[in-house]
Amino acid sequence: MKKIGVLFGMENTFPGAFVDRVNAMEIEGIHAEFVHLGGVHMAEPSGYAVIVDRISHDLPFYRSYLKNAVLTGTQVINNPFWWSADDKFFNYALAAKLGVAVPKTVLLPHKKFPPQINERSLRNLQFPLDWDGIFEYVGFPAFLKPHDGGGWRDVFQVHNRDEFFHAYDQTRDLCMTLQAAVNFQEYFRCYVVGQSDVRIMPYDPRRPHEHRYVLDPPEYDKKLLKRVEKDALTLCKALGYDLNTVEFAVEDGIPYAIDFMNPAPDADLHAVGKESFEWIVDKVAKLAVKKAQSSNKKHDLNWSAFLATPSKKSAAKPEPKSTPKKTVKKGTKKGRKEND
Repeated sequence: MKKIGVLFGMENTFPGAFVDRVNAMEIEGIHAEFVHLGGVHMAEPSGYAVIVDRISHDLPFYRSYLKNAVLTGTQVINNPFWWSADDKFFNYALAAKLGVAVPKTVLLPHKKFPPQINERSLRNLQFPLDWDGIFEYVGFPAFLKPHDGGGWRDVFQVHNRDEFFHAYDQTRDLCMTLQAAVNFQEYFRCYVVGQSDVRIMPYDPRRPHEHRYVLDPPEYDKKLLKRVEKDALTLCKALGYDLNTVEFAVEDGIPYAIDFMNPAPDADLHAVGKESFEWIVDKVAKLAVKKAQSSNKKHDLNWSAFLATPSKKSAAKPEPKSTPKKTVKKGTKKGRKEND
């Protein structure tokens, strides 16, 4: 019997629906259940052919358990080794190399360094920083956000130098990025499963969290949707994520990739809506079964191929303007995302 497990935290609707869907397929030799574990013996098999990971980013014990599981033959969605190594600033740089439009972004040194770091540890660091050059490159308005954060934590929208420094002073020892704001007309959150299936979900980050998925969207330009789908697949294939969401803010017809490091994306029934929820559960269940059935095959975990990806300058998209747009009249759909 090959077991498929789901490892989760506080979420209620997806884990149970996923287990029920897999078991409802009645595939001989395949069974799904909630992962159950205690003390983990090193280098011993987990007992699962596949584990769908929904929580290890919040609990180091789970992350280490999953790495041990991969070492002993389990396929984990998503791979914990790459997830541990990834960060959002790298994502933006990779997207730029792949020809996917991204806002201008700069990685910044920590405002405060860890206690064990002193001045002798910072001799390679430029001081003072060329703030004028940074602000000229990114422009205002902009978003100051952690280079590997999530959940909308420690994100600041800034409109000028004074607002930037006031926000920067609050970032403690976090490593931050400064990213140009996109004055979007449309916004999409794309579910990507198995690096092959994409569900484009209209999304409005200006709404309260539980109402951000637009369940009654207008019609969109088919060429725009085709490009959004293509760029979402390009990013997930390059990053190696089998389960991810990719967010695009659309300005002047150009979809800018804003956030695409979401290896345990929101799948709550009450947030995404019934139709999207059913699609997500079905696609992830089928992906897990497919992986379980191929669990005897050797799986390459080497990312050297995409790390050496040549630059596609010819395919690069224009970056958003760094100067603020004119004020939009009340009632239009334009707005700025609180970048996550």
